[in-house]
Amino acid sequence: MESPIQVKSKFPNSGDTIFSAMTALANKHGAVNLSQGFPDFDTPKDLIKLASKYMKLGKNQYAPMPGVLKLRQAISEKINRLYSAEYNPEMEITVVAGATLGLFCAFQSILNENDEVVIFEPAYDSYEPAIRLAGAKPVYTQIDLETMTIDWDHVKKLINYTTKAIVINTPHNPTGSILKEEDLLQLEKLIEGKDIVVISDEVYEHIIFDKTKHQSVAKYPKLASRSFIVSSFGKTYHATGWKMGYVLAPEKLMKEFRKTYQYVGFSAHSPSQYAIADFMQEDAWCPALSGFFQEKRDYFREKIKDSRFKLYPSHGSYFQTISYEGISEKNSLEMARELTINHGIATIPFESFYHKPFDGKYLRICFAKNKETLKKGAEILCSI
Repeated sequence: MESPIQVKSKFPNSGDTIFSAMTALANKHGAVNLSQGFPDFDTPKDLIKLASKYMKLGKNQYAPMPGVLKLRQAISEKINRLYSAEYNPEMEITVVAGATLGLFCAFQSILNENDEVVIFEPAYDSYEPAIRLAGAKPVYTQIDLETMTIDWDHVKKLINYTTKAIVINTPHNPTGSILKEEDLLQLEKLIEGKDIVVISDEVYEHIIFDKTKHQSVAKYPKLASRSFIVSSFGKTYHATGWKMGYVLAPEKLMKEFRKTYQYVGFSAHSPSQYAIADFMQEDAWCPALSGFFQEKRDYFREKIKDSRFKLYPSHGSYFQTISYEGISEKNSLEMARELTINHGIATIPFESFYHKPFDGKYLRICFAKNKETLKKGAEILCSI
């Protein structure tokens, strides 16, 4: 249908996200899809049964805006158990319709026109649009992809009187790197005494490898007192399509968050909230998750160790960074398209995680797949 309306786009240079585009391309060409970050195996059967149970019990209307209290209490208990941090389930925890929406509302609740926000690239692609919609300005610094480290001295130089927030992401998408204790302490020292909020994207908090402990901002009281922490039930329970997450913040920040969230999402899916609250009483799931995904990481890495692609360490999340340096001179977007169309394997180009053209020869692989899928993908990569 034709429309006579002239629209001034807020995102004139944007189309479909790279995740949608690469999955569509994979489907079109029948490629093994190791691109978009979702499992090709199902949600726990017991969790599905619980969701069905609560649908049949009539829990199908709006949940309270902050979330079902029983679920918020379960989250509070988990955070206390894992990180020795106390969050009031009434005033400091909000269940949201997906972590991306939680991040969006965190940005909208604290940012004003001309505020600056520090982002570490490569970065999840939803940060920048949310910041710009608030009238604020993203300021970029780079993670060193060879060492997977942050230059905190450079970050210090970026901070000025207009800096309102710093976004961190651990375990990191797309690199699979993690922040260590010394990183959090550096950040803590850097913003002490400044009116700067930390937005901590921790959606892969339960997927961390080699017996390493996740360094949640919640473990650091000085940081926690000025932070939004965003996490995801979808990543934890293989249920990305449920769009379920939660946000933690001190009461003062959470009040502002809820003012925004009530007009954007209002409430998350009710039966899922009741189901997850019950499922969280089973304490065995989250502790076993790292081992479950580490086995997949190790299997995939072993299968492609003799390929021409360079493997980088993956310390958390379900992503593996590979380099095709010496294989092709194409940029990462062109290379990802070629691999999908001509070789039958879909990946995500690193160029998509940068705000301007990026000539690094890196691709992201998602190993949250069945062994058969990983085996097929590895065989293709080894043939190139």
